[in-house]
Amino acid sequence: MPWREEYRRKLKTADEALSLLRSAQRVWVQQGNSTPQPLIDAMIRRAPLLRDVEVMSMLTLGDAPYTLPEFAGTFRHGGLFLGGNVRQAVREGRADYTPIFLSEIEGLFLSGEMPLDIVLLQVAPPDDHGYLSLGTGVDCTLTAARTGRLVIAEVNDHMPRTCGDCFLHVSEIDVLVETSRPLLELPRESCADDLHHRIAAHVAALVPDGATLQLGIGGIPDAVLMALENHRDLGIHSELVSDGVIPLIEKGVINGARKNLHPGKAILGFVLGTRELFDFLRDNPFFEFHPIRYVNDPFVIAQNDRMVAINSALQIDLTGQVCADSIGTRPYSGVGGQTDFIRGAARSKGGVPIIALPSTARGGTISRIAPVLDPGAGVVTSRADVHYVVTEHGVAYLHGKSLRQRAEALIAIADPKFRDELYDFACRSHYLEPAPALVA
Repeated sequence: MPWREEYRRKLKTADEALSLLRSAQRVWVQQGNSTPQPLIDAMIRRAPLLRDVEVMSMLTLGDAPYTLPEFAGTFRHGGLFLGGNVRQAVREGRADYTPIFLSEIEGLFLSGEMPLDIVLLQVAPPDDHGYLSLGTGVDCTLTAARTGRLVIAEVNDHMPRTCGDCFLHVSEIDVLVETSRPLLELPRESCADDLHHRIAAHVAALVPDGATLQLGIGGIPDAVLMALENHRDLGIHSELVSDGVIPLIEKGVINGARKNLHPGKAILGFVLGTRELFDFLRDNPFFEFHPIRYVNDPFVIAQNDRMVAINSALQIDLTGQVCADSIGTRPYSGVGGQTDFIRGAARSKGGVPIIALPSTARGGTISRIAPVLDPGAGVVTSRADVHYVVTEHGVAYLHGKSLRQRAEALIAIADPKFRDELYDFACRSHYLEPAPALVA
């Protein structure tokens, strides 16, 4: 059948498409800027006819109405990475959190350990050959679509057509729902303040010319990018990028010229940003999207010489254990790709694995460098994996260091008002020896 005829035959409204959803099925929802909100809304309208539907996703934008108390028993969310729209439901026991390395999620689909009944995603309109681009997010969704039993795609003419391993043919999709709406955006935070710039200055000093970068979103990554303006021939191999990369690409600082894996290309799994970034991506061959199981594979990452992985944390203890997914027992975000990239960068020739964070939280009242992690805190990156830890007060290098050396280095980059407390704990724990008392 000619693809255009097949396309027309598969067109339905969102409500017609979601009428195919049945009780006790598992649904995958694409994440980030690609969140297919009209399909989610149609799923919610079908709620009175459903029970025990599991809704799986990573970080979605917009509302997540399936987590509201009134839908208990109808929907249960399963989060593989948590955003602000689902945290309360997880905290109150109406939704679940699954800790897992980002690189291993697709393996659950491929092995059959997590079979998917319905996959909801968003794509750009088809090209002349019937291929639809996943646009702003390949993430785990391309693999989900290729393994799911039923694929429902929102075809949105606002979705930018992007390049790489990011295409589905019309024949691979069961139901098509046409829309024309602006994508959900993640506004750029105007939070790259003096604190972030001080951290970024220390990070930038660790980045060699010709490095390949992995970084996320927020004040620290944005400040780091600004601090790299005088670097040369930087590249990108990252699970995600945001608007902050645009100025450095336009100035030629990020050009991928010295990459030995995918030279001249920025390799990524998805983006989180605004319309400015969407427009920049449109038909831009510099960007290549790939499934996360490739982008985040530590053995692939390690093939990039001078791989610099910049990740953050909520808390670090004096031995170097990194908590990044929970506040005590309360899940906050997810394991994500931090360990994937820390390990990949560690095995890269000239690689630099970095954990960067402010030294305090809650307005300076709590030290993020703690004697011990809070009870129940999740260790995302083990102390044996940690190399560089950066705060606004400097850089601590921990790899191959003893507990004594680690405690000394981390206390030195903690906020000064907490250093005595940390030192006292380190002495009581026999990490350090107390300084000899001064004799009058």
